[in-house]
Amino acid sequence: MRILFIGGTGTISSAITRRLATSGHELWLLNRGNRADEVPEGVNQIVADINDEAAVALQLADQQFDAVCDFIAFVPAQVERDYRLFRNRTRQYVFISSASAYHKPARNYVIDEGTTLANPHWQYSRDKIACEELLMHLYRQERFPVTIVRPSHTYCERSVPVGLHGTKGSWQVLKRMMEGKPVLVHGDGSSLWTMTWNEDFAVGFTGLLGNPHAIGEAFQIMSSESVTWNQVYQAVANALGVELRPYYVSSAFLAAVAPKEYDVEGNLLGDKAVTVVFDCAKLRRAVPEFAPRVNFEEGVRRCVAYVLSHPECQVEDPDFDQWCDRVIETQETAKQQLLAKL
Repeated sequence: MRILFIGGTGTISSAITRRLATSGHELWLLNRGNRADEVPEGVNQIVADINDEAAVALQLADQQFDAVCDFIAFVPAQVERDYRLFRNRTRQYVFISSASAYHKPARNYVIDEGTTLANPHWQYSRDKIACEELLMHLYRQERFPVTIVRPSHTYCERSVPVGLHGTKGSWQVLKRMMEGKPVLVHGDGSSLWTMTWNEDFAVGFTGLLGNPHAIGEAFQIMSSESVTWNQVYQAVANALGVELRPYYVSSAFLAAVAPKEYDVEGNLLGDKAVTVVFDCAKLRRAVPEFAPRVNFEEGVRRCVAYVLSHPECQVEDPDFDQWCDRVIETQETAKQQLLAKL
């Protein structure tokens, strides 16, 4: 197949790019070339800004593709642009949506593709829902060959996944662990979550490309392993070889007191604080080879080893660190004041 990725070097897409690069397909990446050194040999690159529609149309000329996959479309205007660019250029258009689009909280903690889409807590998710609705309208009215993919928490070696961090990534959380400081854990840490290693995700994704059963359909791609947030943080501490000191705080309280730029209401109340278990039976019917192999304990060991050996991943965030300390101090003060009145 002849495949075009818009993006192609991010957390999710980099593993798919590597997989396709060795599969005999002709793969093209359209991006700004900021990570050109990470593009595998044999992968073609169109260096352009997808937001410059006229320039991209000139570079594409009369090229045709079996599949076009956009990893960096977030709002309907970007989907409309893709429709104009690719409606006569591709046999399949794959839109990467988000499992955060599912209703929070859903009526049933078991989530499948038929679960209602609605998220009152996160604009990001509402925008993804609007993109999906537009694409399905184009499929029904114009026969635009869309496939929708809904990832949840997909991760790779570049960053250790945690529930709560600041604007500079998760390193400061690891640093607190290594310094013996308490780490904020939302709720009581017992809600269930799903982490998916990006190479496992890539197997499910590539199986949908050129798949006639995928046209006009939505698929979620996740690991079958569910873990609690206590297990998540304990696995990180184990990989670091340190003792975990969890400090539990209500998700609602964290959302109320966090700086706006942390987007805690969306990330927690609109996503990670809600117990979910994903049913990927639909994907397995369409892609029988999908069978995630990397459990979270193994995945997080790989992440920690990589981050500890790559200083560029160790971006400190003193503002987040101080905010964590203030949250803990405030809750402890309130606790002591209440106890004093008993």
